[in-house]
Amino acid sequence: MARPPALELVPGVYRIPTAPADLINSYLFKDQDGQLTLVDAGLRTAPKRVVAALRWLGYNPADVTRIVLTHAHPDHAGGLAKLAAQTAATVTAHERDASYLRAGKAPARDVTLTTGRLFNRFGSGRFSATEVGAELVDGQLLDVGGGVEVIHTPGHTPGHVALLHRGSGVLITGDAIFNVRGMRWSPKALCTDFALTRSTANRLGELDYTIAAFTHGPEIRYKAREEIRAFLRRQGVHT
Repeated sequence: MARPPALELVPGVYRIPTAPADLINSYLFKDQDGQLTLVDAGLRTAPKRVVAALRWLGYNPADVTRIVLTHAHPDHAGGLAKLAAQTAATVTAHERDASYLRAGKAPARDVTLTTGRLFNRFGSGRFSATEVGAELVDGQLLDVGGGVEVIHTPGHTPGHVALLHRGSGVLITGDAIFNVRGMRWSPKALCTDFALTRSTANRLGELDYTIAAFTHGPEIRYKAREEIRAFLRRQGVHT
Protein backbone atom coordinates (compact mmCIF):
# COMPACT_ATOMS: atom_id res chain seq x y z
CA MET A 1 0.00 0.00 0.00
CA ALA A 2 1.35 3.41 -0.97
CA ARG A 3 2.18 5.69 1.90
CA PRO A 4 -0.06 8.78 2.15
CA PRO A 5 1.60 12.14 1.42
CA ALA A 6 0.55 13.50 4.83
CA LEU A 7 0.20 11.87 8.25
CA GLU A 8 -2.24 13.17 10.84
CA LEU A 9 -0.67 13.61 14.28
CA VAL A 10 -3.84 14.93 15.90
CA PRO A 11 -6.93 16.45 14.28
CA GLY A 12 -5.83 19.47 12.28
CA VAL A 13 -2.08 18.85 12.60
CA TYR A 14 -0.21 16.94 9.89
CA ARG A 15 3.33 15.85 9.16
CA ILE A 16 4.36 16.10 5.50
CA PRO A 17 7.47 14.03 4.67
CA THR A 18 9.38 15.85 1.93
CA ALA A 19 12.28 13.38 1.63
CA PRO A 20 12.39 9.56 1.76
CA ALA A 21 12.42 7.68 5.07
CA ASP A 22 11.07 10.69 7.02
CA LEU A 23 14.48 12.31 6.65
CA ILE A 24 13.00 15.82 6.25
CA ASN A 25 9.53 16.89 7.35
CA SER A 26 7.28 19.89 7.00
CA TYR A 27 4.16 20.37 9.13
CA LEU A 28 0.68 21.73 8.52
CA PHE A 29 -1.76 23.29 10.98
CA LYS A 30 -5.42 23.80 10.10
CA ASP A 31 -7.15 26.69 11.83
CA GLN A 32 -10.85 26.71 12.72
CA ASP A 33 -11.64 29.06 9.83
CA GLY A 34 -9.96 26.71 7.33
CA GLN A 35 -6.78 28.72 6.91
CA LEU A 36 -3.55 26.74 6.91
CA THR A 37 -0.12 27.37 8.39
CA LEU A 38 2.83 25.50 6.90
CA VAL A 39 5.98 24.95 8.95
CA ASP A 40 9.17 24.67 6.85
CA ALA A 41 9.51 24.32 3.11
CA GLY A 42 12.08 21.55 2.70
CA LEU A 43 14.67 21.26 -0.02
CA ARG A 44 14.36 22.82 -3.45
CA THR A 45 12.49 19.69 -4.58
CA ALA A 46 9.98 19.72 -1.69
CA PRO A 47 7.20 21.98 -3.06
CA LYS A 48 5.85 19.22 -5.29
CA ARG A 49 5.42 16.94 -2.26
CA VAL A 50 3.90 19.71 -0.16
CA VAL A 51 1.35 20.62 -2.85
CA ALA A 52 0.51 16.93 -3.34
CA ALA A 53 -0.13 16.62 0.39
CA LEU A 54 -2.35 19.70 0.37
CA ARG A 55 -4.44 18.39 -2.50
CA TRP A 56 -4.66 14.92 -0.92
CA LEU A 57 -6.07 16.59 2.20
CA GLY A 58 -8.58 18.51 0.09
CA TYR A 59 -6.87 21.91 0.10
CA ASN A 60 -5.37 24.24 -2.46
CA PRO A 61 -2.05 26.09 -2.15
CA ALA A 62 -3.98 29.35 -1.76
CA ASP A 63 -5.42 28.02 1.52
CA VAL A 64 -1.96 28.38 3.08
CA THR A 65 -1.84 31.88 4.54
CA ARG A 66 1.35 31.63 6.63
CA ILE A 67 4.67 29.82 6.25
CA VAL A 68 6.75 29.59 9.42
CA LEU A 69 10.45 28.73 9.15
CA THR A 70 12.17 26.98 12.04
CA HIS A 71 15.50 28.24 10.67
CA ALA A 72 17.40 29.41 7.60
CA HIS A 73 19.05 26.28 6.20
CA PRO A 74 18.66 24.93 2.64
CA ASP A 75 16.88 21.75 3.76
CA HIS A 76 14.17 23.90 5.38
CA ALA A 77 14.18 26.98 3.14
CA GLY A 78 15.19 25.45 -0.20
CA GLY A 79 11.59 25.26 -1.39
CA LEU A 80 10.49 28.45 0.36
CA ALA A 81 10.57 30.89 -2.56
CA LYS A 82 8.52 28.56 -4.77
CA LEU A 83 5.97 27.77 -2.08
CA ALA A 84 5.66 31.43 -1.12
CA ALA A 85 4.91 32.23 -4.76
CA GLN A 86 2.44 29.34 -5.14
CA THR A 87 0.54 30.15 -1.95
CA ALA A 88 0.97 33.93 -1.61
CA ALA A 89 1.43 33.19 2.11
CA THR A 90 3.21 35.48 4.55
CA VAL A 91 6.65 34.12 5.42
CA THR A 92 7.58 34.35 9.09
CA ALA A 93 10.81 33.52 10.90
CA HIS A 94 12.67 34.51 14.03
CA GLU A 95 14.13 37.99 13.82
CA ARG A 96 17.71 36.65 14.01
CA ASP A 97 17.27 34.40 10.96
CA ALA A 98 15.12 36.73 8.86
CA SER A 99 18.08 38.50 7.23
CA TYR A 100 19.53 35.16 6.08
CA LEU A 101 16.26 34.19 4.40
CA ARG A 102 16.14 37.55 2.66
CA ALA A 103 19.72 37.06 1.46
CA GLY A 104 19.23 33.42 0.47
CA LYS A 105 22.26 32.29 2.45
CA ALA A 106 22.54 30.20 5.60
CA PRO A 107 24.36 31.53 8.67
CA ALA A 108 28.03 30.61 9.10
CA ARG A 109 28.80 27.24 10.66
CA ASP A 110 30.68 26.75 13.93
CA VAL A 111 34.15 28.26 13.44
CA THR A 112 35.50 26.46 16.53
CA LEU A 113 35.28 23.20 14.54
CA THR A 114 37.54 22.25 11.64
CA THR A 115 34.52 20.78 9.84
CA GLY A 116 32.59 23.98 10.39
CA ARG A 117 35.37 26.11 8.94
CA LEU A 118 35.63 23.76 5.96
CA PHE A 119 31.89 23.97 5.39
CA ASN A 120 32.05 27.77 5.49
CA ARG A 121 34.77 27.73 2.89
CA PHE A 122 33.60 24.99 0.53
CA GLY A 123 30.02 24.02 1.44
CA SER A 124 26.83 25.25 -0.16
CA GLY A 125 24.54 27.12 2.17
CA ARG A 126 22.57 28.97 -0.48
CA PHE A 127 18.90 28.92 -1.46
CA SER A 128 16.56 31.32 -3.24
CA ALA A 129 16.13 34.59 -1.38
CA THR A 130 12.64 35.21 -0.01
CA GLU A 131 11.03 38.22 1.61
CA VAL A 132 10.09 37.74 5.26
CA GLY A 133 6.79 39.45 6.01
CA ALA A 134 6.83 39.04 9.79
CA GLU A 135 9.61 38.50 12.30
CA LEU A 136 9.12 36.36 15.40
CA VAL A 137 10.46 36.66 18.95
CA ASP A 138 10.78 34.20 21.80
CA GLY A 139 7.51 33.52 23.61
CA GLN A 140 5.35 34.97 20.85
CA LEU A 141 1.99 33.23 20.43
CA LEU A 142 0.83 32.74 16.85
CA ASP A 143 -2.93 32.73 16.28
CA VAL A 144 -3.13 29.17 15.02
CA GLY A 145 -5.84 26.93 16.54
CA GLY A 146 -5.18 26.98 20.25
CA GLY A 147 -2.01 29.04 19.79
CA VAL A 148 1.48 28.15 18.62
CA GLU A 149 4.23 29.35 20.95
CA VAL A 150 7.62 30.35 19.54
CA ILE A 151 10.48 28.77 21.53
CA HIS A 152 13.80 30.39 20.61
CA THR A 153 16.49 27.70 20.74
CA PRO A 154 19.57 29.28 19.12
CA GLY A 155 22.72 27.38 18.27
CA HIS A 156 21.80 25.42 15.19
CA THR A 157 21.30 28.89 13.71
CA PRO A 158 21.07 32.22 15.57
CA GLY A 159 17.31 32.34 15.07
CA HIS A 160 16.42 28.66 15.32
CA VAL A 161 13.02 28.03 16.92
CA ALA A 162 10.95 25.14 18.16
CA LEU A 163 7.16 25.48 18.05
CA LEU A 164 4.66 24.34 20.67
CA HIS A 165 1.05 23.93 19.53
CA ARG A 166 -0.79 24.43 22.79
CA GLY A 167 -4.17 23.27 21.52
CA SER A 168 -2.95 19.80 20.55
CA GLY A 169 0.16 19.27 22.69
CA VAL A 170 2.39 18.86 19.63
CA LEU A 171 5.97 20.13 19.92
CA ILE A 172 7.91 20.69 16.70
CA THR A 173 11.55 20.46 17.74
CA GLY A 174 13.07 21.85 14.56
CA ASP A 175 16.71 20.79 14.34
CA ALA A 176 17.32 21.19 18.08
CA ILE A 177 17.06 17.38 18.22
CA PHE A 178 16.99 14.85 15.36
CA ASN A 179 15.14 11.52 15.53
CA VAL A 180 16.99 9.67 12.77
CA ARG A 181 17.66 6.11 13.95
CA GLY A 182 17.01 7.33 17.44
CA MET A 183 17.34 10.75 19.01
CA ARG A 184 20.61 12.54 18.38
CA TRP A 185 22.11 15.97 17.87
CA SER A 186 22.42 17.63 14.51
CA PRO A 187 25.85 17.07 12.93
CA LYS A 188 28.17 19.58 14.58
CA ALA A 189 29.35 21.06 11.28
CA LEU A 190 25.79 22.14 10.45
CA CYS A 191 25.45 24.29 13.58
CA THR A 192 26.42 27.92 14.02
CA ASP A 193 27.35 27.14 17.64
CA PHE A 194 27.14 23.48 18.59
CA ALA A 195 27.69 24.08 22.32
CA LEU A 196 24.79 26.55 22.32
CA THR A 197 22.62 24.04 20.44
CA ARG A 198 23.11 21.56 23.29
CA SER A 199 22.49 24.18 25.95
CA THR A 200 19.27 25.65 24.56
CA ALA A 201 17.78 22.22 23.77
CA ASN A 202 17.34 21.98 27.53
CA ARG A 203 14.25 24.17 27.10
CA LEU A 204 12.50 21.31 25.33
CA GLY A 205 12.65 19.28 28.51
CA GLU A 206 10.87 22.02 30.45
CA LEU A 207 7.78 22.30 28.21
CA ASP A 208 4.51 20.36 28.43
CA TYR A 209 3.53 18.34 25.34
CA THR A 210 2.30 14.89 24.37
CA ILE A 211 3.78 14.42 20.88
CA ALA A 212 7.32 15.31 19.80
CA ALA A 213 7.44 16.08 16.08
CA PHE A 214 10.87 16.26 14.47
CA THR A 215 11.91 18.00 11.28
CA HIS A 216 14.33 15.11 10.78
CA GLY A 217 12.81 11.75 11.60
CA PRO A 218 9.41 10.39 12.69
CA GLU A 219 7.42 11.73 15.62
CA ILE A 220 7.25 10.22 19.10
CA ARG A 221 3.64 9.71 20.16
CA TYR A 222 4.03 7.85 23.45
CA LYS A 223 5.61 9.50 26.49
CA ALA A 224 7.30 12.02 24.21
CA ARG A 225 8.25 14.47 26.95
CA GLU A 226 9.75 11.70 29.04
CA GLU A 227 11.73 10.42 26.05
CA ILE A 228 13.17 13.84 25.28
CA ARG A 229 14.00 14.51 28.93
CA ALA A 230 15.76 11.13 29.12
CA PHE A 231 17.77 11.94 25.99
CA LEU A 232 18.80 15.31 27.41
CA ARG A 233 19.83 13.71 30.71
CA ARG A 234 21.97 11.16 28.88
CA GLN A 235 23.65 14.06 27.09
CA GLY A 236 24.29 15.86 30.37
CA VAL A 237 22.18 18.91 29.56
CA HIS A 238 19.08 18.26 31.69
CA THR A 239 18.56 17.18 35.29
